[in-house]
Amino acid sequence: MSDPKRAPGESTEHPATLKFDYDLDAPVETAWRAISSPEMRKKWLPEKDLADPEPVHTVPGKEIRYRMRDAEPPHLESMVTFRIAPGLAGGTRLTIIHDLTDARLSGHRLVPANTDRGPVMLAA
Repeated sequence: MSDPKRAPGESTEHPATLKFDYDLDAPVETAWRAISSPEMRKKWLPEKDLADPEPVHTVPGKEIRYRMRDAEPPHLESMVTFRIAPGLAGGTRLTIIHDLTDARLSGHRLVPANTDRGPVMLAA
């Protein structure tokens, strides 16, 4: 059965989720230290970009999640998850999942700017 709110061929993944996969030429232990150690993390993810410098969730050696807050108004909040696993050709596979989770957006259906749908105007 089709979803009446979704255009044919439109992704079923939440449109406010970005997912990136990277193959790193570094051992898993080194990658884990870079994403989990506060001293190393500050070099590429400063505390000013985090809503809280402490991770929200951690699976040691595999996954860590931080809550972030935009520096510019309206200061939307999001969650960023870093997952690591051994790479297929050696090294490390890093997956970054960034979800827009701001409570002010609940109930609003976010539509990507590059859809084939025209703009929708709401009456006041």
